[in-house]
Amino acid sequence: MDILIIGSGGREYSIGLALSNDKNVDKLYFAPGNGATNRFGENISITDFEDLATFVKDNNIDLTIVGPEAPLVDGIVDVFKSHNLNVFGSSKAASQLEGSKIFMKNFLKRNSIPTAAFIETTNIKIANDFIDSLQTPIVVKADGLCAGKGVIIATSHEEAKKAASDMLSGESFGDAGTSIVVEEFLDGYELSVFAICDGEDYKILPAAQDHKRLLDGDKGPNTGGMGAYAPTPLINDELYKKINERVVDPTLKGMRDEGYPFEGVLFIGIMVVNGEPIVLEYNVRFGDPECEILMPLLKSPPSELFYKAATKDLKNLKIELSNEYAVCVVMASEHYPYKSSKPAEIIVNDSVDKEVLDNTHISYAGVTLEDDKLYATGGRVLLCVGLGNSIEEARNRAYDRCGDIHFVGKKFRTDIAYQALK
Repeated sequence: MDILIIGSGGREYSIGLALSNDKNVDKLYFAPGNGATNRFGENISITDFEDLATFVKDNNIDLTIVGPEAPLVDGIVDVFKSHNLNVFGSSKAASQLEGSKIFMKNFLKRNSIPTAAFIETTNIKIANDFIDSLQTPIVVKADGLCAGKGVIIATSHEEAKKAASDMLSGESFGDAGTSIVVEEFLDGYELSVFAICDGEDYKILPAAQDHKRLLDGDKGPNTGGMGAYAPTPLINDELYKKINERVVDPTLKGMRDEGYPFEGVLFIGIMVVNGEPIVLEYNVRFGDPECEILMPLLKSPPSELFYKAATKDLKNLKIELSNEYAVCVVMASEHYPYKSSKPAEIIVNDSVDKEVLDNTHISYAGVTLEDDKLYATGGRVLLCVGLGNSIEEARNRAYDRCGDIHFVGKKFRTDIAYQALK
């Protein structure tokens, strides 16, 4: 099987790495890929969806996997399906679950799926009136795609009003913020739950926890994610059952009933409040960095999971998962997430500890290849992934791997998975 992966980040690198070890896979392509994906695939520089579909047909590629949210929201799956190509991802209509916070919140309301109290508005007075009715903290969200950064958790009414004003004026997120959602803050703990869907059936992957804040102790600004771990001990069979019955099942039924069956990855941000799951948000793709820890936990061939989802055959698939734990630590560039940083050469020392080498790997994200040398050129540069028989063992191995990697200005959190190790 030949496979094309759309995207260029650590998520796409990790999918490619998993598929490169899959006996069913003959050749991998990346569009566009990054400076390290050519280690196990061919990078191509085609961006137009029709041209990509033509490339897939001309090269007899069996499956395309779409990694990021932007091409999904822009309709790449619809283009590929119009050419009768196998593609893993959600349609343009279904991708509104992530592409529009307003669509998502109203979908939850229509289908009686538990979520926080909210309003949607383009009017600052309506926003301010609702803000005054809430207790702090208060959540303010831009409607459109903001690369995971369009959510402000305000600790005062004044901060919430300023966030709403900055979004509605276009100052914060441009057109993505000119409609907003204001909602109550939920006090609980957060889980990332992933369902692989084919429109009718689904498979649940191990629940994960992401660390969004830049600094230790969950301080500093929100980022695209500074690390993650899975499976989390903060979920049990009873909670999985509640999530399936109250969230996943009615979501897939609602999408079918409304005329856009959901296919691809349904990423559900769950807040658990007093043992009850409440939906914070949907994404229509793997989380990044959650994908980097879920891929190595798949024991069965990942190609089968993606292909059967793309061909509406998940009911005939049994997936096998590892009993291990996975922890990843994001290494970011000097000025992330505030501004871009100067390119810096990445030096990777060969660890003298064989146990660390055998139980860790690096997933590359914001990197460029020049003269056979890798340079850090993006905000989130790479991820160190550790596996182990416990969360602590996996975390320690991931941090041991971090010690082998050097580039000017590197920074990373030192407390990933702390919630599970309290």
